[in-house]
Amino acid sequence: MDKWGVVKAFTLGSLLEVAVPKPGNVNRYRDFEDLTLYHFLFAHTAVIDVLFEAAEKGEFIRKGKISPADAGIGALIRKAVENSRKAQNSNPNFGIITLEIPLITAITWAGSIDAREEVKKLIACSSPQDSIEFYKAIRTANPKGIKTGVKYDVYDDASFEELLRDEINLKKLAEISSERELIFREWLTGYRLSYSTFYRFKELTSTLSLEEATVRVFLELLSNNIDTLIVRKAGPEEAELVQKKAREVLAGKLTLEEFDEFLREKKDLRNPGSLADIMAISLSLLILSGYSLNL
Repeated sequence: MDKWGVVKAFTLGSLLEVAVPKPGNVNRYRDFEDLTLYHFLFAHTAVIDVLFEAAEKGEFIRKGKISPADAGIGALIRKAVENSRKAQNSNPNFGIITLEIPLITAITWAGSIDAREEVKKLIACSSPQDSIEFYKAIRTANPKGIKTGVKYDVYDDASFEELLRDEINLKKLAEISSERELIFREWLTGYRLSYSTFYRFKELTSTLSLEEATVRVFLELLSNNIDTLIVRKAGPEEAELVQKKAREVLAGKLTLEEFDEFLREKKDLRNPGSLADIMAISLSLLILSGYSLNL
């Protein structure tokens, strides 16, 4: 698997995700007050060098130059987040970075687009130091809705020693938080939702344009899954209401425009960002599978 081919696919997939006018998200027609299309453009292109490092690490593993435990996933995530933050002043791509770095490494390790087992092994082989680096990345990105005052509090310096003492690697960290964070569920399941969404893209893009397929896939994701970013920011009731409204759109009871306005009623509180991250990864896999533009 060509390293630069993987990097280009994951860069383009992330850019496509933000460009397509999906309901409730920043897109080429709509911004939020503190988050615009330009934030995403600067952020996604600022991490290209780190994506290449991740791809290179996977190739090193495949060639036996390093072990999976030495991939340094946490440090790569931290470096990418720092690059993103230097390029712009918001947090448009923390979730995408957190998903794409391990998967890119796994794909070049596997030498195949299907790297579900390899990515699970990478997370399982990670170290407590990876978790510390990941915590530093969270502090830099400062995503909305992160709880404080909990065990292994991200914003408490004492947590660094606790992570080392209790041997909490990325897998154990994900197990602790998977109920409230979709990204961690993907780590533990070998990106089950990302891959199933990718295969749905493959199916739909055989008959629909990329934009039509993207909107359809997103509505299906929203109708079948609770967005954990909405839960963090606005509570489970709001997240369940968004899911209900998405089902109404698919059933023809609500227009796409009406749904978009509903999602924006409370500014970004109903912004389905976690599922948008899944879209970015799935679109990247679609590009990597050989998809070429069809209007």
